[in-house]
Amino acid sequence: MRPSASPALLDAARDAAADVVSTVEQTEAFIEKGTPQFVRTSLALFAGGFATFALLYSVQPLMPVLSNEFNLNAAQSSLVLSISTIMMAIGLLITGPISDALGRKQIMVISLLSAALFTLASACMPTWHGVLLMRGLLGLSLSGLAAVGMTYLSEEIHPRFIGLSMGLYIGGNAIGGMGGRLIAGVLVDFVNWRVAIGTLGVMSLLGALLFWRILPESKHFRATPLNLKNLIGNYSLHLRDQGLPWLFLEAFLLMGAFVTLFNYIGYRLLGEPYHMSQALVGLLSVVYLSGIYSSAWVGSLADKLGRRKVLWAVIVLMFAGLLLTLFAQVPLILIGMLLFTFGFFGAHSVASSWIGRRAFVAKGQASSMYLFCYYLGSSVAGTLGGVFWHHYGWMGVGVFIGVLLIGALGVSARLARLPVLPGNA
Repeated sequence: MRPSASPALLDAARDAAADVVSTVEQTEAFIEKGTPQFVRTSLALFAGGFATFALLYSVQPLMPVLSNEFNLNAAQSSLVLSISTIMMAIGLLITGPISDALGRKQIMVISLLSAALFTLASACMPTWHGVLLMRGLLGLSLSGLAAVGMTYLSEEIHPRFIGLSMGLYIGGNAIGGMGGRLIAGVLVDFVNWRVAIGTLGVMSLLGALLFWRILPESKHFRATPLNLKNLIGNYSLHLRDQGLPWLFLEAFLLMGAFVTLFNYIGYRLLGEPYHMSQALVGLLSVVYLSGIYSSAWVGSLADKLGRRKVLWAVIVLMFAGLLLTLFAQVPLILIGMLLFTFGFFGAHSVASSWIGRRAFVAKGQASSMYLFCYYLGSSVAGTLGGVFWHHYGWMGVGVFIGVLLIGALGVSARLARLPVLPGNA
């Protein structure tokens, strides 16, 4: 007579079957390409990414104007951006874990609304220190969407389309970066810089309301208790991973290189021998259009070919663009900026989508650590580049950026040697 299964074994089998059913149901509930939910999610995160980067980087073409108004040198003027990015980096370490405990959508909505209000307040500040204070609070507010956006996509979008959706989100970042610089950079030739910044604040307030209205609620979010032990344990877990720390370092190097180039290219083109107008320098932000395309296209390409096969190639493209900016001819400088921007947004799309595939627990904290290093690179390298500008001119800035890109290329080679995990090519 065949022995019957024990109650414990039967319970275990039922639990396993329930887990399988739950997994299948969750997979079916993922948002897939071609559905109305995919369109709404893409549009909402696109609008959120636009507002984030428009508010953050609108001051970049205004740095020479701020230098004149508040009697600052280039490195001091760069603090109007660096203070935002460093506060954003600090906030990322807080808002990511908070979203793991409380949810995704509400954190992102509050983030966008408060950031728009702080932008309006910064346009009214009469002193340089007041402007910096509001810009710091702006960065802290924006950390909410920056920390949670990538996590939301990695949880809600079907794994087959994460690269594409992440690319579309980063495309919103690219349009925001372009739009913020373009609007502020052109308007400041006709109106006061305060009016230019205030205009962006109003636009971002409308974008925040659109985001709140159309973004679907989370279906796959599972709350993680917010306590110090879990917080430290998850950070420690991510730092012990074979690949995540290298991705964090990659974020620092790539963003540091990108922000440094755009922080000081305006100073170069406004001075000898070019003497471009402020509006014309602002119009150069149209090179971001290449990033809008590359973020989605390269992200989709990485889904097909594997991230390790794509990342190094777009970094090499950034290096080629940097070399072209070292020439004196304006057409070569513009082509170089175009290639550099195309490569950067492609690389960022690949690296950021890799985080969601590599981190199996506490994804919000993993994204926060990636973006902490990303914006830390913006703050540190973006300001340090001013020292090279003052002492060595554009050639010094180019050498500094080149060193960062060589480091990024080395990191991509290290990532290519990682053991292949399921779904993490």
